[in-house]
Amino acid sequence: MAYFLTADGGTESLRARIYDLTGAELGSVAVPYQTTFSAGARAEQDPADWWANFVRAARGAIAEAGIDAAEIEAIAYATTCCSVVALDQDGQALRPALIWMDVRANEEADLVLATGDPALCLNGGGQGPVSAEWMIPKALWLKRNEPEVFDRAHRICEYQDYLTYHLTGEWAASLDNVGLRWHYRNDAGGWAETLVRALGLEALLDKWPPRVVAPGEVIGTLTRRAAEELGLRPSVKVVQGGADALIGMIGLGVSQPGQLALITGSSHLQFGVTKAPLNAPGVWGSYADIVYPGRYIVEGGQTSTGSIINWLGRLTGGLDYDELNTRAAALEPGAEGLIVQDHFQGNRTPYTDPLSRGAIVGLTLAHEKHHIFRAIMEGIGFGTRAILDAFDRAGYTSSEMTVGGGAAASDLWLQIHADTSGIPVRVPASPDAPSTGSAVLAAHGSGHFDTIDDGIAAMVHPGRLIEPIPANVARYEDIYRRYLALYPASKQVLNG
Repeated sequence: MAYFLTADGGTESLRARIYDLTGAELGSVAVPYQTTFSAGARAEQDPADWWANFVRAARGAIAEAGIDAAEIEAIAYATTCCSVVALDQDGQALRPALIWMDVRANEEADLVLATGDPALCLNGGGQGPVSAEWMIPKALWLKRNEPEVFDRAHRICEYQDYLTYHLTGEWAASLDNVGLRWHYRNDAGGWAETLVRALGLEALLDKWPPRVVAPGEVIGTLTRRAAEELGLRPSVKVVQGGADALIGMIGLGVSQPGQLALITGSSHLQFGVTKAPLNAPGVWGSYADIVYPGRYIVEGGQTSTGSIINWLGRLTGGLDYDELNTRAAALEPGAEGLIVQDHFQGNRTPYTDPLSRGAIVGLTLAHEKHHIFRAIMEGIGFGTRAILDAFDRAGYTSSEMTVGGGAAASDLWLQIHADTSGIPVRVPASPDAPSTGSAVLAAHGSGHFDTIDDGIAAMVHPGRLIEPIPANVARYEDIYRRYLALYPASKQVLNG
C-alpha cells in the first residue's frame, strides 16, 4: 500500500494526517501552539513550535492510522503564508516569526507601493495598495527596526521553507508562496530585483532560498535526523506544497478556469482560476503557475473571519456552538438590526487597509449572544460578497463557490454565504482542503499520477450543494448596501 503524510500548519495548530491513494483520511492529530498578540496589530509565533508540533502530530497520526510507517512514500504540507522567519545557518530562528496576520509593516508597505515598480501589477493592477502582510514589507520592517537581526539572518523565508529545511536540509522556497506573496513573477523574469533594489534591500536577494520549487515537485528526501525524529525511512520523498489556502484549491477540486474556491478558517480567502493574466483594482494577482502549470490565479481575502468567532468566545467565556447555531438560525436575515464590519485585524481586499477596524452597529439591550453570532457570520458573508463584486468588475465571474475549512462544518454559515453572495455553495466530501490537496501533491510527486489534475480526479470526491434562498438573497441586498457604507463611515471616525 502507498500512504502519504500531510501537515496543515495553521494559525492555531499544526495538524498531521495520513491518506491513501483513494484520498481517504486514515489518521489525524492536531497539536496547538501559541500566538502572541501585541499592540500595533502584531502577531508572533515561535518557529521551534512548528517543528516540535510537526513531529508530535505526525507520530500521532501514524499511530492513529494503524499503518506500517515504512509504507509512507512521501510528505507534503500546507502552511500559513506570509509567516516570515529570520534564520541562522542552522535553520534556527533569530526572533519570533511575524505571522501572516501581523500587519505592523504598514509604513513599509506604503514605501513598497511608492516605488511604482512593474512587479506591483500584482497589487490591484499597480494601483495598490500593498498589503503589510506580504514578504517584502515585513523584510523591510526588519531591516529598518531590527537591523542586527536582518544582518545576521542567513535566510529570510517562510513557515513552509522552515519545515522544508528541517526535513531535508535543503534551502528551497515554494513557487506557490513566492509567486503569491514575494512579488515573484514566473511569467516575467522571476525575482522582483528592481523592486528590492529600489528599497535598498539588495541583501535580501542573497537571504532568500536559492531554489524555487513548484507544488508537486520533489524537493529531496528526509535527513537522517528528521527520519529518526519522525520514525520514517530516510528515503521518504518531501514534495513541495505551499500556502494553505492555495493548496486547499487542489483539495477542493478547483482547478479549471472559471471555478472559484472559498477557503475558510481564521481568515477567508477567495481564489479563482483563469486562462490569462488579469490585473485590476481591488483584486490581487493574477499569479502565474503557482498551483497549476499554465494557469493563473486571482485572489481576494478577509483577514479576520473565524478568528472573530473565536474572539466572541474569549470575550464571553466560551461558546456553545450547537445552541448558538440553533438560535441564530431561527433569526431572520439581519439579526434584528445588527451589522458587523469584519475588519477586526484590518482589511485585506478589496480595500487593503491594515488600519481599518471592526465594528458592531445597531446594538440594543434586547440583543443577545446569538444575535451577535449571526451578525458576525453575515458580516463575513458581506465581506466575501464585496470581494466577488470586485472580481466581477475586473471581468472574472463564477456560477458557484466551492468551500472548505471551518465554515463547511456549519450549515447556517454555508447558507448565509450562499444567500449573501447569491450563488450556490458546494462542499466536497472532505472539507479538509489543504490536507487533501497536500495528499494529491504527495501522490503526484511520488509518481502515482502524471498531473495534479489526474490526482484530483482520483482523490477528491464530490459532496453537497447549498442553493441560495431567493427571499433571503433579496433581503440581504439592502443590508449589504448598508454594510458597504460602514467602511468609509468608520474610517472617517477612526482617522478623524
